[in-house]
Amino acid sequence: MTVLDVRGLTKGFTMHHLGTQMGAFEDISFALQAGEFLLLKGKNGAGKSTLLRTLYRSYLSQGGEILFHSDHGVIDLARAADVDVSFLRRTEIGFVTQFLTARPRVSAQDLVAEPLRLAGQEPTEALRAARHWLYTFGVKEELWAAYPTTFSGGEQQKVNLARALILPQRLLLLDEPTASLDVHARAALVERLGELKAQGTAMIGVFHHPGDVAALIDREIDLTPNAFQDEDRKDVAI
Repeated sequence: MTVLDVRGLTKGFTMHHLGTQMGAFEDISFALQAGEFLLLKGKNGAGKSTLLRTLYRSYLSQGGEILFHSDHGVIDLARAADVDVSFLRRTEIGFVTQFLTARPRVSAQDLVAEPLRLAGQEPTEALRAARHWLYTFGVKEELWAAYPTTFSGGEQQKVNLARALILPQRLLLLDEPTASLDVHARAALVERLGELKAQGTAMIGVFHHPGDVAALIDREIDLTPNAFQDEDRKDVAI
């Protein structure tokens, strides 16, 4: 089942202070199936993170289509209304970055439980699940009721992962999620991604150390300029 169909996607930036245009990527096309893991690779500056943010609609594309096969039908994320994009982010599209945007005076466990509560789960059950995932990713129990704004970068990232991965999504975008993680948390992340993949979540990821998820990768796209390739994985060696 197709989850995402990207056609001729192009993105660049206007450098107003220089009066020039800077290209990020051009004419990118690929399809993504349920349960498929696509790795984005390329040199620094090739546009890997920019592509993820364009798919998530944090950036507006300059051309092409991003056809997302949602529970409510096919929608072009490149042209969809902001209210529709916001709804899909809450219900079907997840994004994991290496940075946590934590709200002041909201505890780690409440922050992690929020996606489940918004999805209609009973608050007590949502809190129980949040504590499970905080434990799984290695957040110390004494920190569960504390504010993540006071945590170290590594502990914030664990909270970020627990929140982003607590609710299975149709499409999951991963932008360097292993940055700042210790060995235990990286292993927990790989295990959780494997579970989500088996449940049918389609994933697109950028990893500084792709070997962490080598066993999960189905295909690779090389975004290095003049080297665009969409390749099936022949093995899992990196």
